Amino acid sequence: MKNLYELAVIFFRIGCFMFGGGSAMLPLLQEELVTKRHWLSEEKIMDYYSLSQSTPGIIAVNVATFTGYDRAGLTGAVVATFALITAPFIIILSLANILALYMSNPYVAKAFEGIRIVVVPLIAEAVCRLWPSAVKSKWDVLSFAVALGLAVAGVSVIMIMGLFCLIGLARGWKRGWK
Repeated sequence: MKNLYELAVIFFRIGCFMFGGGSAMLPLLQEELVTKRHWLSEEKIMDYYSLSQSTPGIIAVNVATFTGYDRAGLTGAVVATFALITAPFIIILSLANILALYMSNPYVAKAFEGIRIVVVPLIAEAVCRLWPSAVKSKWDVLSFAVALGLAVAGVSVIMIMGLFCLIGLARGWKRGWK
């Protein structure tokens, strides 16, 4: 029961700061789950990020679900997921009408521009921190560069993920699944 309570508190707190969407949450998830709590290793959180990116839904919600399941089974998955989405749901519901009234105010508009621009360095910081555990060979660097190039060129994320899934399967088959 203590484990479920701890899951709920941690993911509710993380959910309180879900500005910028699921990807903006990566540094916060990393800090809380890997660095502070040691619930996940660098490799495991990378696996969860990868799996979360390739499954429907927001990355942070999927990571919460996987982490909750890892910590306390199906009940933990439900508790962590519900805790993560509760705070943003309440905040959005509370602020939606108020923001609609004030979005034409230039100060409010500029404040949101400031929040949006902060998301880019947060994601860049997560990439820098995760680079050593994700990129271990020249092949990984090449794959990263090609995937980034395809993304910048406007290729669908689903297509990129599918392509590299097939490449990974082909490389595993060629090497005898070693």
